[in-house]
Amino acid sequence: MKQKTDKQNKQLSMKTRRKILPFLFVTPHLIIFLIFSLIPIIYGLYISFTKWNFLGTPEWVGLANYKEILFSTESTYYRQFMNGLKNTFLAVVLNVPPSIIVPLVLALALNVKVRGSKFFQSVFYLPCLLSLSAVSIIWIQILNKRFGVPSVFGINSALTVEQPWAWLMIVLMSTWWAIGTNMVIYQAALGGVPKELYESASIDGAGSIKRFFYITVPSIRFQILYTIVMTTIAGFNIYGQPLMLTEGGPNGSTTVLIMEIRKLAFGTGQPIAGMASAMAICLGVVILIISAFQFFAMNRKEN
Repeated sequence: MKQKTDKQNKQLSMKTRRKILPFLFVTPHLIIFLIFSLIPIIYGLYISFTKWNFLGTPEWVGLANYKEILFSTESTYYRQFMNGLKNTFLAVVLNVPPSIIVPLVLALALNVKVRGSKFFQSVFYLPCLLSLSAVSIIWIQILNKRFGVPSVFGINSALTVEQPWAWLMIVLMSTWWAIGTNMVIYQAALGGVPKELYESASIDGAGSIKRFFYITVPSIRFQILYTIVMTTIAGFNIYGQPLMLTEGGPNGSTTVLIMEIRKLAFGTGQPIAGMASAMAICLGVVILIISAFQFFAMNRKEN
């Protein structure tokens, strides 16, 4: 009887361990998420309802910060927010299409088993291993008016000091830097597409364009959806590229919202943490809404 009880207790202990073990693996990540993500978000939300300059006690002002940046058209903060938001939307519209299309084209080209494909795959992936600072230095030198690309074509001014060249250079730099990540995702997805589908389509007389739209795209639609959503989120969080390449110019035309938030919170004047937090929360809400819309719209189209 005792042996039977011990055996049951041992089995119960094994079952308990199996149930607890997954939670133990998740716990370190959960702790990091709480400390570095969730708690700062909640605290930032609280600060957005206050007037605070990092010194003293935050003064509760309710929705005053949100009213000023969203509805007070005469306010400087309203103009800063709207200008930054407009430029951020422009950055997303300009950055997302090439960051999706170019990696997909490269992945399709490298999916063909030819000599040297692995080498070119490594070459295209290398830029995303560099830090944004290193990438910015490289592009600043490329665009230098004395010994860079402008001097080759006899252009006497830097391409980052006037529009539309400033935005074009930011898009080129961003695409070149991030091209590798999406390319690898597409390559992995293309590797899972059955070759028999292409062979059957070829026998039925389908050309390369039809095979792409009727076989390739449907087969990797989930990966395309993932990259679109993640690239859009990254586009809304753009900061380093315009800061390093154009410093927000010319005339504030490339000053994105995160740059405005940084100037308010950590600028040379008196810090305005509450207003900066309100702008950051609004940006987060915009990202959440657009990402959710993209996800549900593409899922609905698939269904």
